[in-house]
Amino acid sequence: MRFVDEATLEVAAGNGGKGCVSFLRMRFMPKGGPNGGDGGRGGNVILRASLSQATLADQSYLRHIRAGNGMPGQGSDKNGRSGENKIISVPVGTMATDVETGELLADLVEDGQEVILALGGQGGLGNRHFATSTNRTPRYAQPGEPGESLTVKLELKLLADVGLVGLPNAGKSSLIRALTQARPKVGDYPFTTLTPHLGVAFSDDGDPYTLADIPGLVAGAHQGAGLGLRFLKHVERTKAFILVVDLAGNDPLADLTVVQDELKAYGKGLAQRTMLVAANKMDLESDHEIADIFTEEINRQGLQVIFTSAVTGEGIDKLNHACLRLIREANKEKAIEQS
Repeated sequence: MRFVDEATLEVAAGNGGKGCVSFLRMRFMPKGGPNGGDGGRGGNVILRASLSQATLADQSYLRHIRAGNGMPGQGSDKNGRSGENKIISVPVGTMATDVETGELLADLVEDGQEVILALGGQGGLGNRHFATSTNRTPRYAQPGEPGESLTVKLELKLLADVGLVGLPNAGKSSLIRALTQARPKVGDYPFTTLTPHLGVAFSDDGDPYTLADIPGLVAGAHQGAGLGLRFLKHVERTKAFILVVDLAGNDPLADLTVVQDELKAYGKGLAQRTMLVAANKMDLESDHEIADIFTEEINRQGLQVIFTSAVTGEGIDKLNHACLRLIREANKEKAIEQS
């Protein structure tokens, strides 16, 4: 299934059923009084987060979604049946915005979390409610109220503990394969990864954590260059970053600067997140002087550097331990901010 992280839907809740005008007619009771039932309530349109969903591809095909209408009331005080709710299942991490007003309607960050996007119309009251001492035979009932309708934009922002960011072909996909069971397509050419990938890694104690492989950034990504703006949003919720650099590239320090500058230019606090540097492709770099210079510069910035190779497995266990440390630090910082 193709990865889709945005969709626009026109949603309409069901209309309420109309109330009934009816009178009791029985032998020996020719004037038994009004007994018209109420109309049923219209169905709601509900957005529900589910871990079984990974993309908004299904929603991108729906376009128009409508809940069921309430049934009209009947005689003998019988109320109409309520309309059927329409439930839209979306991935965890989906946000819903009213296109017309820009209002944030939902931000679903937990499995099973749900919100009503459009409320069904109230059913109309039957004529039994309008009998009075001066009007014992009311010949009117309420019509049902219309359901709410609006245009909603759905936007998926991946939820991950750690995000792997770096220039194209830095080896992020290979690293996430080495750390987790994720199987993104990889190859020795730029822009291999065209969609984000999520994977689950485990600590020595068996505790799971999630990693996101974000497609490669390029200079100017925060302004839309390459695939930048489309995928930078997926690291907004990420607790910590691993800045992946190709140590065997022409200028790994310059590559790292590009990534750092793009995170800073995008804003939203990305440059202040807890992070470390993974100097990848150690199997291709035999010049130890380059590694020493790189380490000195990274340490000068106050960051930790871990040398890795997804091919040989060098540094993978160390990177796994470092990821857990990053997550703990990020959680501690968040707790301090909220206190």
